[in-house]
Amino acid sequence: MARKIVNRKELREQNEAAEKAEASAKKKVKKKEVKKKATKRKSRAKTVKEVRLKAFWGVFSQSLRRVALFEYSERKAADKKAEELSGSQRTPHFVKLVKEVIEE
Repeated sequence: MARKIVNRKELREQNEAAEKAEASAKKKVKKKEVKKKATKRKSRAKTVKEVRLKAFWGVFSQSLRRVALFEYSERKAADKKAEELSGSQRTPHFVKLVKEVIEE
């Protein structure tokens, strides 16, 4: 059986012609892309509203229900209230930091 002879010179010429065609097509596409990028759109980012918080001490029951609220400087009074409620009602109460939003 005879094999078909491959002519490498012809294949190389065909490959180079295809590469030139691709290069010229890319140049045309780049020119179009440059024109499209000229217009810029405004940013639609929302402005972040500043939220201010104030700290309090809250006395909570075992089921996370807030029983009392004290100013931040009154931690001792909050601890005393939690101990008083824990002793009288047999359910544990605890003190936790609470932050609430200040509305002006």
